[in-house]
Amino acid sequence: MYELDQKIYFYVLVLIPVLLLFFLGFKFWQKRARKKFATPLLMDKLSPNRSSLKPVLKLILALLAIACLAVALVNPKIGTKLETVKREGVDIVFAIDVSKSMAAEDIAPNRLEKTKRIVSEIINNLASDRIGIIAYAGQAHPQLPITTDYSAAKMFLQSMNTDMMSSQGTAINEAIDMAITYYDDQEQTNRVLILISDGEDHSNMAIESVEKAKKEGIKIYTIGVGTTKGGPIPIRINGVVDSYKKDRNGDVVITKLNEQMLNGIAQEGNGSYISGTNTEEVVDFVKEELANMDKMEFESKQFADFKDQFQWFIGGAILLLFLDIFLLERKTGWIQQLNLFNEGKNEE
Repeated sequence: MYELDQKIYFYVLVLIPVLLLFFLGFKFWQKRARKKFATPLLMDKLSPNRSSLKPVLKLILALLAIACLAVALVNPKIGTKLETVKREGVDIVFAIDVSKSMAAEDIAPNRLEKTKRIVSEIINNLASDRIGIIAYAGQAHPQLPITTDYSAAKMFLQSMNTDMMSSQGTAINEAIDMAITYYDDQEQTNRVLILISDGEDHSNMAIESVEKAKKEGIKIYTIGVGTTKGGPIPIRINGVVDSYKKDRNGDVVITKLNEQMLNGIAQEGNGSYISGTNTEEVVDFVKEELANMDKMEFESKQFADFKDQFQWFIGGAILLLFLDIFLLERKTGWIQQLNLFNEGKNEE
């Protein structure tokens, strides 16, 4: 396991393309200046030991040294010890709707991006709770099993999109059924499922799944993303809206938030429904609900004793700079004598 101490210093790597462009510009100017001064044959006679490859090699060494220095400033750390830590918290599973209707832009920037923002903010406000993520459309797909790794959760969250499911629809029942299998601790009394959707369920089997979840002690909360007025579903090509989804009659499909469906699921699942319009209100609501729940103690493993690794990259940078300094731009005499690359006729 590793972590990066100062990620901001990755910006130092911007120097690499800048120096590369500067070098190419200088070589272009140098070539034109030499043509004005003398013919290529005369230049070879005036400077027979001039090498065209050595300046490039020196540049490569300098750029590699800059890259090493940038990584050294970032200071990567490696965990050297795995410890078992006792925590208290709640098991929370996020079931996220990724059907095509979640691309509607009736709530900015669109329903799915709003959902990601809500879930990310909720995760930011968790302490030691375990979380899992499920994506669903026409079928449910496990994204992340129950874990305390919030960084991994955010990474999987950001990768979710409306094109990740081949089967379209909004099978909320499958998402709930899969969530039931996520809770691996039989003694865990606080199990929470947060279902985020626009409520357009096309399976008509959600309530049956809610009953099964309730028997397993799972409390279901629902968050509605979208508006009751609704909006069209954009069809994008290369990130640009090309048209809007149409029905069989050629009319533009308007997808609307079904609050009645989501509210019914929450009431049946001993939870509550809240509109996802205001992210801050949703986060405060979830925080309050979790705070009122009894926490169950559990064990989790995490890396400890992270050790700095910057010294290796500083050493590499110093070595590369020394090579750059002592590497002369003229041709190497002993290589010329070996004539490995036919240096008698060609430049090194």
